[in-house]
Amino acid sequence: MKKAVAIISSIILALILVIGVGGYSMFRKELGVISTIKLITDNPRIYTMVYDGDYGFDAFLTQGGAKSSDELAEYLISYISKGFYKPNIVEANGGCSTISAVTKNGEHIFGRNFDWEDCTVMILETNPPNGYRSISTVNLNFIGYSAEYQPVGIFNSLLALGAPFAPLDGMNEMGLCVATLVIDDAGVTRQDTGKPNVTTTTAIRLMLDYAATVEEAVALLEQYDMHSDIDIMHHFAISDITGCSVVVEYIYNIMFVTEAPVVTNFFLTDGNWFGHGSAYSKKRYDVLFEEYSKNDGIFEENDIKNVLQEVRSSNGNEPEWVTQWSIIYNQTRGAVTYFIHENYEQKYEFQIK
Repeated sequence: MKKAVAIISSIILALILVIGVGGYSMFRKELGVISTIKLITDNPRIYTMVYDGDYGFDAFLTQGGAKSSDELAEYLISYISKGFYKPNIVEANGGCSTISAVTKNGEHIFGRNFDWEDCTVMILETNPPNGYRSISTVNLNFIGYSAEYQPVGIFNSLLALGAPFAPLDGMNEMGLCVATLVIDDAGVTRQDTGKPNVTTTTAIRLMLDYAATVEEAVALLEQYDMHSDIDIMHHFAISDITGCSVVVEYIYNIMFVTEAPVVTNFFLTDGNWFGHGSAYSKKRYDVLFEEYSKNDGIFEENDIKNVLQEVRSSNGNEPEWVTQWSIIYNQTRGAVTYFIHENYEQKYEFQIK
């Protein structure tokens, strides 16, 4: 979803003109959201934002969704600028791990590593009028930011209003956890059955906003045509408060659902495609699954932290990358704990209200 700087500049210019001629009341909600953006640490850069209210997702689904990042960006830019700017979208061109477990006290927890190039992190809380409250994680580089271009000040923060459409993982107030993981040597998903369309990240938003269980999340996905983001194959790790944990995969544009307490970056669907994916990811999977089996799926939160640390990128698992964030979601208590850039001594804690 990276967009050209010229487009960003045009949006900012258009909104400066609109607001400058008395459009404050028209953009009051957006300005209110921007005012919640906070930089909680500068090295690495981690922002938080609270989007309380309608961010246009219902309208996005009603108009048919999007088949690509370009279509999504066009909708977002039009929605954010309220039609005052119609863009010419310019196309711009990982490894991860998840584990679902239960504590001795019966609390369900979900661990997640996001392995990628260095990026700016946003921890986003959303509270839509017709859906569930959730906390999710956004790589701001995917929506047009960079090391030099940050969401600081009103106009530089406008693109951040698109963050609800770009989560890479999250948990909602019902305890449903969703994460996307790539399978980088297996083509892409391009379903075309006439259903409304979602991309990888908007599918995560769909599930977080409207699904309370794995069953409901899968049922929602079946109602939409899936389209891979960034021209890479993705699959979804989904877990709920009952401990049900699955991976959803697309093979030849057909959706498959497989029970899976551990997911990395290769196919887990039985058949000819099983095992296709990253060689490094199989090493991480073996470590995670061995620990899961040895403990019969029972982990305390510190155990999850330790095993996520063991399969972090710099531990020989994905040498060209760094684990940008590790997360422990406590699905039972609605608590979220982040560790950023492989610093497992410093934690950032959040609570779904």
